[in-house]
Amino acid sequence: MPKTLPVVDLSGPVCCSPMAAGPVDDDAALEIALRLKALADPIRVKLVSLLFSSDAGAVCNCDLAAAVGVAESTASHHLAQLRRAGIVESERRGMNVYHRPRHDALAALCAVLDPSCCR
Repeated sequence: MPKTLPVVDLSGPVCCSPMAAGPVDDDAALEIALRLKALADPIRVKLVSLLFSSDAGAVCNCDLAAAVGVAESTASHHLAQLRRAGIVESERRGMNVYHRPRHDALAALCAVLDPSCCR
């Protein structure tokens, strides 16, 4: 029987003390690991990079798919993983879905990994 992971609310930014402050507890370790797992794919890293570098604010799924060279359904799958991890926000506008990065979530994750990285 497969092992079931506990359900963790990843909708907000990661919220725990920096890893450098000492050992993290099981819940914090799981929360951090699930967010890092969402980023542990080259396509997702490219998507996050495109979203953070965009001046448009929100980018259409169709444009993101074309930019990384995958089908729109594949881009949607990856963006859903990033959305569940709290790294991306999405908004439906008619037939299209627009995505924007959650700057606070990535900054919080950076601060947890290395409190001096974003200064």
